[in-house]
Amino acid sequence: MQWNPDRYEKFKSERYAPFDDLVKLVQARDSLRVIDLGCGTGELTRRLAEALPGSDLLGIDSSPEMLARAEERARPGLRFELRTIESVAGESVAGESVAGEWDLLFSNAAIQWVDDHPSLVPRLLSLVRPGGQIVVQVPANHGHPTQVFIAELAGEEPFREALDGWVQRWPVLPVDDYAELLYACGGREITIFEKVYPHVLDDAEALAEWMSGTALLPYFERLPEELHGPFMDRYRERLRARWPSRPVFFGFRRILFAATRTG
Repeated sequence: MQWNPDRYEKFKSERYAPFDDLVKLVQARDSLRVIDLGCGTGELTRRLAEALPGSDLLGIDSSPEMLARAEERARPGLRFELRTIESVAGESVAGESVAGEWDLLFSNAAIQWVDDHPSLVPRLLSLVRPGGQIVVQVPANHGHPTQVFIAELAGEEPFREALDGWVQRWPVLPVDDYAELLYACGGREITIFEKVYPHVLDDAEALAEWMSGTALLPYFERLPEELHGPFMDRYRERLRARWPSRPVFFGFRRILFAATRTG
C-alpha cells in the first residue's frame, strides 16, 4: 500500500495517544537490543529510543514513503530498514539473524495489517531472547460504524464488481485469545487490556479524512481511480447521516499487551 505520511500525521496527536501507555509497559533496562515493527515516520521510534538510553534500536517499515521520513531521524543507536513484518520472523534484518536476538520487540499499531495472529504472535515472541519482552498495541475498532460503512459500501455496485467481492477482514483477536496465545508460547508476566481512546473531531468530514489515511488504503489500492471519488462521496454521506452534528466524538478501541519470554 502507498502510505501518505502527511495525511497520516494530520491526526498525529490522536493516533500517537496510545504510545505513552505502551511505553509504560516496557521494562526499561540499559543497553537493550530493540526492534520496532511498523515504525512509520520514525518519530515514535525516536521517542522510544530516548526512553531507553544506551539501547541499539532498529525500526522497520514496509512503506518507502514512511521510511524516507524515518531516515531523517536516524542516529548512532537508531537505524531504520525497509522490511515487512511478515519477513522478519525466521529471517534476517539487514543481514542479521533475528530469531531470539532481541531484548524488546515493540510494535505500535502495525500488526493489524498481518494475517493469522494465532500464528503471528508465537513467531514474534520467538524473536525475543529469554527474559526479553514483547510489547504491542493493535487497533481493535473494526466494529465501529466508520469501519462497518466501508465494508458495506464494498459490497455495493459498482464497487463490489471492481473489488471482485473483496472486503478487508481484520485479523485482530479478542483480548482473551491474545492472553492465551502468549502464555501457550512461553510468555509470562502478561499484561493485556483493551482501552477506548476518546477523540473529538471537528465533524463527519474529519472522520472521512482520518479513515482515508488508514483503513481505506487497501480499498483504494484495488479500486480503479475513477471509483475513488464516488466511493468517498457515498462514504461521506453515511458518515454525515450518522453524525449530523459537530463536533464528533470518535471513540477508538485498542488492545495493548506485553509479556516476558521464559527461558
